[in-house]
Parts: sequence; C-alpha cells; structure tokens
Amino acid sequence: MTKPFGSDTALLSIDVQYGVDDLQHWGGPRGRRNNPQAEENIARLLDAWRRRSFPVFHTQHDSTEPSSPLRLSLPGGRIKEQAAPIQGETVIVKDVHSAFVGTRLSLYLRRLDVRRLVCIGFFTNMCVATTVRMSQNLGFDTYCISDATSCTNRTARDGTDYDPELVHDITLATLHREFCTVLTTEEALELVVGDH
Repeated sequence: MTKPFGSDTALLSIDVQYGVDDLQHWGGPRGRRNNPQAEENIARLLDAWRRRSFPVFHTQHDSTEPSSPLRLSLPGGRIKEQAAPIQGETVIVKDVHSAFVGTRLSLYLRRLDVRRLVCIGFFTNMCVATTVRMSQNLGFDTYCISDATSCTNRTARDGTDYDPELVHDITLATLHREFCTVLTTEEALELVVGDH
C-alpha cells in the first residue's frame, strides 16, 4: 500500500516541450504517439502539487543534435503552455536522457529533503525511463504516471514499426516494481492527501 504523498514528494515534469510534437522526426514518415491526454493529466498533477506547495521541478532538453526539434534555440525547445513553470519552480536544462547526469537535480532534491520522486512527461521509453531508472539507483522512492507520459512509435533495425502503445506499455512493465511504482493520474491524485 503506497502511503500518501507529502512535502517529501517532488513532481518532476520531464521535457514537456513543443518539439515532442514533431512526430515524423521521432517516429518516421508514419510517426504517431499514444496518450493524447498526457498534457491534460500533466497539468492536473502540476496543479495538485502547487496547491499544496509540494516541490515541483521541470527538465528542458537542449539536444546537441543539429536536426533535433528539442533545441532551446528553436521554437520546439519551449516548454508547453500546459506545463509551463511558475515562479519558484526550478528548471533543469539537460542534454542527455537522464535528468540527473550533468545537472544539480539530485543536490536540489536532497536539500529539500525529498525522498520520493514522481515522474511525468516525454518520452516514456527515453528520458522518462532513463530518469526513473537513475532515480531509483540514487535511492529515491520513484513513481511513474502511466497516462501522464507518452511516446511515439519506434522502428526496429529490421524495419518493424512498433506501435507507440506497445512501446509505452512494455517500457512501463519493465520499470514497474524494479525501478519504480507505476500509477495512473487518478491514483496519484488520490495519494495527494485525497486530492481528486
């Protein structure tokens, strides 16, 4: 039984940037994504954390790849309106998949006595999964919100086009109980002291 989330529980919004909408870049000519409601759920979770003044952090990916839409110098680098940081919230700029590598995120969390980290954002199988794995390795009690994360289809080396829902589900199945606890938005909101 998961105990209620409190002031020791931070919400980490990962790479909710306009560049994730360039589906052909991420998924090829037939690019598509799952969880069209992810941004709405991300906004609901941000609101719940903010109303209780629980810690909120954001990551913003600044790719080193010239062709990537996730570059801060391009329009796609901007954080989406639904997830825009408010005053007092820390934005971690990163250029690799993990929010912990080359950043001060772990230091900031420990200074606030954060013991539990709830991860949301993009993409489930990339930056979210990498951050979740490292969060657990660093000793944080880690959670991933299934319908507040999303990914695109992926093409294998042999040309097989894997549906985004399959990529998403297998990623979460791999993470659950080994690196984190997977919850839905509704389940997470119930744990924010009965928020709904």
